[in-house]
Amino acid sequence: MTADSRTTVVVITHNRRDQLLATLDRLAALPERPPLIVVDNASTDGTPEAVADRHPQVTVLPPGLNLGAAGRNIGVRHARTPYVAFSDDDSWWEPGALGRAADLMDRHPRLGLLAARVRVGPDGEPDPLNDQLAASPLERVADLPGPPVLGFLACAAVARREAYLEAGGYHPILFLGGEETLLAYDLAARGWGVCHSPDVVAVHSPVGGVRPGRPAVQLRNAALTAWLRRPLTVALRHTRGIAVRARREPEAREALRDLLGRLPAALRERRPLPAAVEAAARAVEGAVA
Repeated sequence: MTADSRTTVVVITHNRRDQLLATLDRLAALPERPPLIVVDNASTDGTPEAVADRHPQVTVLPPGLNLGAAGRNIGVRHARTPYVAFSDDDSWWEPGALGRAADLMDRHPRLGLLAARVRVGPDGEPDPLNDQLAASPLERVADLPGPPVLGFLACAAVARREAYLEAGGYHPILFLGGEETLLAYDLAARGWGVCHSPDVVAVHSPVGGVRPGRPAVQLRNAALTAWLRRPLTVALRHTRGIAVRARREPEAREALRDLLGRLPAALRERRPLPAAVEAAARAVEGAVA
């Protein structure tokens, strides 16, 4: 393969210098030779200096504070290619994957975001999410190259830069943890397609298991997403479920406390989905339940 200038890879990181450097080694070796942008979310372990020393061709953007998932928005705004792929400091793309994704984007102008197939860990085991995406209950449409979906893994997605910016990118209120659903909703609400392609493959190699506090954050963010975009009955159902669990589960108590603290801001930015997208969201929920 020859270099491919259509796709920039944006990586967010926070205090995982060594993992990031290993990821950048892999990304820099891709045959597509994509431009690489690292958004450093206020690391204190010398990340910017280490990247500059080992990968001087990589652009490092330091927002000055930890923005979580919204740090990706800075990288996308800085990119100058029509497509942007995302990696975390523990994930990367298989050789040729970015070229295949760009070809699909070229051929399908309504495609706003492509959810890749994910291999996990040193043995490349399939992520269970792959089967969920492939079995999406949403009806196939002629102008998308795969099954439409309303979810994906952030570090295994390729977006059309125009679509991402039009949708507003990742919402800062969620920070990190289950932030993908809201972006999928916002893309679909603007008419952009979101679909899965098993021919585009990313590798995710997480270290250290589930991060402390992650279950609480995911509970909180699912409810916040509902308050931001779903009918009030759905938002209340999410909140009531957390409140019931909070009687016996410390994670749910933490989620409820954080949810209530962020709820006024979510209500100010509440924008219910168009009827067709809401129907799709309900179909996806019904398939997962």
